[in-house]
Amino acid sequence: MIGRLNHVAIAVPDLGAATAIYRDRLGATVSAPLDLPEHGVTTVFVELPNTKIELITPLGDASPIASFLARSPEGGVHHLCFEVADIDAAAERMKADGARVLGDGRPRIGAHGKPVLFLHPKDFAGTLVELEEA
Repeated sequence: MIGRLNHVAIAVPDLGAATAIYRDRLGATVSAPLDLPEHGVTTVFVELPNTKIELITPLGDASPIASFLARSPEGGVHHLCFEVADIDAAAERMKADGARVLGDGRPRIGAHGKPVLFLHPKDFAGTLVELEEA
């Protein structure tokens, strides 16, 4: 069902400092920041030859990333994103298999302008999983 690894998301307390690490120290190409109010984050993408790293920071006090950073103030890996061919079919399969789809269970538009959904970490060996329609 899952396709390629689209990105690894890292929650960071300071997006500018984290961007500088990847851009200036490692020489990576980093996108401009993008606010995603529906998801409560500001994000940038670090482009790699075979995948991306998404750096995410809270956008507002109600951001789910704020609570993550409260537990891990220096940041850390937040989720893995895998591509799927059909997000609605993937959601139905996950529900039928007993996996919990977070939120209202319906896909929302993500940072790449494509439908995404998140799966509960307790159903995936402690890892928050994002599925994105390819």
